[in-house]
Amino acid sequence: MLRAFLRTAAARARSRSPRPAPDDDVLLDAPDDRLAPALVAAARGEHAPAAGLLAGTRANAEWDHRDRYATRLAAFARSRAEWLDAWRATAPDDPDALLVAARLTVHRHWDSPARSELLREVIPSVVAAAEAAGPVDPVPWRTALDAARGARAPHAEFERLWEQAVRRSPHHYGSHVAALEYLADTSPGAHGECLDFAETAAQDAPEDALVRALPLRAAFACLTAPGTGPGPGASAEGATAATVRTHRPRLDAAADRATALSAAHPAADPWAAELRNLLVYVLVRLGRHRDAAEQLRLTGPYVTSFPWDRDTGDPDPLGRFLQVRADVHAHLETGAH
Repeated sequence: MLRAFLRTAAARARSRSPRPAPDDDVLLDAPDDRLAPALVAAARGEHAPAAGLLAGTRANAEWDHRDRYATRLAAFARSRAEWLDAWRATAPDDPDALLVAARLTVHRHWDSPARSELLREVIPSVVAAAEAAGPVDPVPWRTALDAARGARAPHAEFERLWEQAVRRSPHHYGSHVAALEYLADTSPGAHGECLDFAETAAQDAPEDALVRALPLRAAFACLTAPGTGPGPGASAEGATAATVRTHRPRLDAAADRATALSAAHPAADPWAAELRNLLVYVLVRLGRHRDAAEQLRLTGPYVTSFPWDRDTGDPDPLGRFLQVRADVHAHLETGAH
């Protein structure tokens, strides 16, 4: 892991060049400079750096960072949980330890064939942990929203959890993503409603808020819905779904809004990598290869599993990204846009 982080630093220095990173220098789900030391320490069984990182995000109300860091730490704990076990034994009521533990529980049940039943059983404990986190932290409620979505909770139950999340932070990206995905899951084909929800959230948010990228997430849901054709490599015009043609102006507007948000971050920024990877995916599906090439340049060596792991039948997100990147450059070399 330490060698991977050293490669990250070297790749970051090289990525200031406008040339794309070579395939060997591309990094999947690389942590940023704040998360990396916590993960290195966790690999050694030490929880103090993770505790300090999450405590800082809570004290500074950095809810989007807190959400992402808790998710990454929980994902790490799926295979190496000794540090989390020690943390919970040392401080059983620590809200940050409870947050990571709750997210780990949801992660572990998510891929089970019995997901709905398992998550339904743990919702009370996840909600209890969220209530114990106090009156300002929305991130545990985002975890509760994910659990409710996986459990196929009825609308009234989900809305109750949603109200708790937005009461604490009306512009928290993760809570909005959970609500958007719940809407998409429970109302198949309701692309217009998903775009309505996302556009309203983005319009009301501050200029630099991550939730302003929510329409891009809704566009992704529209473009990947059953019947909309293949993944990146084919333009939206090649996809046969009438929904894509119907909503094309709104999909372009979502990509444009996300492009403006991307421009507010420096090139080769690990924090902006997921936004830019998702933007590349959507731009390619819309046939906007020149715009996609610019986002590929900006993302530098940083590849994120999402959205590339969502391509049906493709278990290799890094390989999928490299394939799409090569296709984009091939389009430009032939003079296509």
